[in-house]
Amino acid sequence: MFRIGEFSKMSKTTVKTLRYYDEIGILEPEKVDLARYRYYTTGQLVKLHYIQSLQQAGLSLDEIKKIISGEDAAEILEKRREGLETELREKTDQLSRIDFILQGKEEEYFMNYQATIKEIPECIVYSKKMTIPNYDAYFTEIPAIGAECAAANPDIKCTVPGYCFVIYLDGEYREKDINVEYCEAVDKFGKEVGDIKFKKMPAITAVSVMHKGPYSTLREAYAFIFKWIEENGYTVTDNPRESYIDGIWNQKTEDDWLTEIQVPVMKKEN
Repeated sequence: MFRIGEFSKMSKTTVKTLRYYDEIGILEPEKVDLARYRYYTTGQLVKLHYIQSLQQAGLSLDEIKKIISGEDAAEILEKRREGLETELREKTDQLSRIDFILQGKEEEYFMNYQATIKEIPECIVYSKKMTIPNYDAYFTEIPAIGAECAAANPDIKCTVPGYCFVIYLDGEYREKDINVEYCEAVDKFGKEVGDIKFKKMPAITAVSVMHKGPYSTLREAYAFIFKWIEENGYTVTDNPRESYIDGIWNQKTEDDWLTEIQVPVMKKEN
């Protein structure tokens, strides 16, 4: 048998580590004498080598202890494999986003935008589908919808924070005769009036981009977000939403308007 210092040299493992392995119960010495000296055997080199191989495979000491104690090694390793695969996908996704940001330095207007993945929870909305002649029609149509719904449902309240958005139904950019659905999130279902309906919008995963400025330059934000989706391995699953955060109702100039574009997506399978 070998004292701990000798075993340390043979195994290329520090004495401090060997003592710690003893304390947590994954590699106890073969013998401890009355003077508290620890002794190890050559057979324990094999066990130590196994422990080190599991560590280098990414297992925690807690996981290794479970295996040493007799738990199903295959099950623990498979679980760790799944965790590493998830980490690898996340790191690959992060590298893709960094490359996209660096690439954007060559396209000046892209530097005005940043994309994030956002989980948007389900919500109750009142909504109205309509065809508007042009984008300026929002300034009259949307307040009129809100007033009509409020008159029929005086006890219904908008959610806090507010969430009003337009869904584009055409699947393409149009300058006129645009088919849209206007939605406003509220606290409960109410009485439907005219073409105004109540429904529950499902939760979505979306790429989100903030656009500050007039609606006339929103096309730049859309160009950015769809390029981001393509180059970061996502696919579009539904029509985009435009969520109006700041606008003519609370800001003095168009430069201070804030619009969030939300495009429902899912990650492409490799």
